[in-house]
Amino acid sequence: MPNAKPKIVSMPREEIVIARQMHQALVLHFLEGLTQAQIADQLGISHATVNRLIKRGRQLGLVEIKIKSPVEPLVDMEEQLLALGGISRVIVVPTVSDNARTALQAVGEAAARLLLEGISDGDTICITGGKGVSAVVAGLQPPRRFDVEVIPATGCVQGKHYTDVNHVSTMMADRLGGRSFQIHAPLFADSAAERGMLINMRSVADVFKRAREAKVAVVGIGSILSDDSSYYDLHPSSSTDRVAIERSGASCELLAHLLDDQGGVCDYSLNRSLVSLTLPEFASIPTKIGVASGPNKAGPILSVMRGHHLDTLVTDEATGARVLALASGKGQRV
Repeated sequence: MPNAKPKIVSMPREEIVIARQMHQALVLHFLEGLTQAQIADQLGISHATVNRLIKRGRQLGLVEIKIKSPVEPLVDMEEQLLALGGISRVIVVPTVSDNARTALQAVGEAAARLLLEGISDGDTICITGGKGVSAVVAGLQPPRRFDVEVIPATGCVQGKHYTDVNHVSTMMADRLGGRSFQIHAPLFADSAAERGMLINMRSVADVFKRAREAKVAVVGIGSILSDDSSYYDLHPSSSTDRVAIERSGASCELLAHLLDDQGGVCDYSLNRSLVSLTLPEFASIPTKIGVASGPNKAGPILSVMRGHHLDTLVTDEATGARVLALASGKGQRV
């Protein structure tokens, strides 16, 4: 049997004309950037016809729009971190340097921009001390003065500028044009009973009442197990009790509370003597921004996320990658 000739299906001339017009309209609009009115003039057809051709071309799948952006990997990482759960917003910035201070500066600037976008006159901001929050303060470039209050969320540790929450609070208020409140109590009391007495002092109670009513909180996420942990700057004598800290299962620090790798509060004596907002009190603040950068912060970030303690995380790309690796079981916990 002789081979059958392939059947040739021809398009009616009118359909060919429409298909050609559609092709021309799509090329002129999406590749050459012409407006629909300009296309109508060039092809000699009505504006309405051009609109129908472009709409129909998209419906038929003739147009594929691809956006190539230098921030695309950052956006992808933000989505992956959100998928881990425990937070509702993530800002990831490029890791601009292997230098930890430079990387933290970039994270602080991003958090500062986020803070400025979210505050209004009359708001109260409560903060912790720490290198991360100090980086946010340094990154603040407000377009105007904000009539805000800045309140410590914890007691004070003197000795270094970043551990002194009164100093950091004053600097933030000065940058924003608002006013700060000082807390006249140490971060750690000598005992749980003394903590109760300090918390109930009128001046201290007033500060924490204002902190509980804050609209926004900006806090650092502290490492515990690394040699450069800032927790030991908060309570230097705790360095001698490091074995007990590790035995408690501590993975990170939030508002000076030692947390385990699931974000739960550890059974450790210093947790019971903290002059600070409690974590349930902290949870009632509508917007809670955590700031962290550095290779040793991946484990602490993951712990805080698992504990659902924050709404927003601001970090850098290298740190975010370590968090994702750790969450997948491919990273070494630090």
